[in-house]
Amino acid sequence: MAKTERNDPTALLRQAVACHQRGEAAEAERLYRRALQRDPKLADAHNLLGLLARQRGDTAVALHHIAQALALRPGEPIFLASHGGALAEAGQLPEAVRVLRQAVAARPEDAVSLRNLGQALCALGDAAGALAPLRQAVALDPQAGEPWLALAHALREAGDAPGAAQAARSALAHGDAALAAQARFLLAALGHGAAPDRAPAEYVRDLFDQFAPRFDVELQGRLEYRTPDALAALLAEAGVPGGLRVLDLGCGTGLSGVALAPFAARLEGLDLSPRMLAEAAKRNLYAALHEAELVAWLPSRPAGFDLVAAADVLNYLGDLAPALAAIDTALAPGGWLGFSIEAGTTVPYALGEAMRFRHHPDHVTCLAHAAGFTEVARREVVLRTEKGAPVAGVLFVLTRP
Repeated sequence: MAKTERNDPTALLRQAVACHQRGEAAEAERLYRRALQRDPKLADAHNLLGLLARQRGDTAVALHHIAQALALRPGEPIFLASHGGALAEAGQLPEAVRVLRQAVAARPEDAVSLRNLGQALCALGDAAGALAPLRQAVALDPQAGEPWLALAHALREAGDAPGAAQAARSALAHGDAALAAQARFLLAALGHGAAPDRAPAEYVRDLFDQFAPRFDVELQGRLEYRTPDALAALLAEAGVPGGLRVLDLGCGTGLSGVALAPFAARLEGLDLSPRMLAEAAKRNLYAALHEAELVAWLPSRPAGFDLVAAADVLNYLGDLAPALAAIDTALAPGGWLGFSIEAGTTVPYALGEAMRFRHHPDHVTCLAHAAGFTEVARREVVLRTEKGAPVAGVLFVLTRP
């Protein structure tokens, strides 16, 4: 690059964009910042720094840079779209809806912002209101699978199961392998096709990444979530001592870690969702946090834990035998296992429209015995509410002689 180009903010911006498109995130960020040193009013550099931050899950930094871009060029449609998407990812849903409405008013052909608007409305509980923007999104980009899948979920939430199935089939036809797996999972939940033995990892990761910023408020408030405290109480009643090496499976934002802390000399957490793990890290409870799938990761820690606890985790698995075998590997001799299930009447399990598995408690007991565990305690509980109705569950405490 010529000397003048090295100092020209526009040339630096072009070079940064090229790096960004090639996936060279660190170099792109360095060049965006260098361009801003030369011209602090380069709004596009601020917006693209915000996009980089969104891509790595740092919504606070993303919002900071996109706000600076908007301050320099108020009302810019591309910046409004970025701002609305970042607000949704940060869990600021009412503000996200407001900004995304501005973005689509300025650019009615923006299928991505229409999809983001529909998903934000659906997350706010307004599935009916989400349908119009999502239908516009699929009309504008009918060959893209993502808008079809978002529409399928909104139709399911709105109570239109036939429409949801039709939209899921369109997502299946137009998506990549990962999106197709999610579409098949949704179809199975709607009764079209056999249930798989687990939820797709991409579905679980995306679900909880989107949920992370508002997880605690929604679960403890609107959904009256009570599983971690109930499980901890049963562990204590069963005689589980303190001073243990504890693994919090599916630790989420760390709500379960708060309940498990009295049992732990060392507490570790495992989750598929990086944004959930980022929230959990803020609690300063965990000695280590791991981003991985539990069946694959647990055998890497043979006899590494004295207590493994899983609150509202196994309802994303159908066949529990591989999970119990993996947990058995990770437990020290004489170790403890505590977990919850959503209770069902179908043997061995069924996949419900809420896209979680419900297990027959007696079948779970049989699986536990087959895996070599001894059942110490079992209790029927209400795990939380959903659409105003209680979600019935069962808590188990097992030991491995």
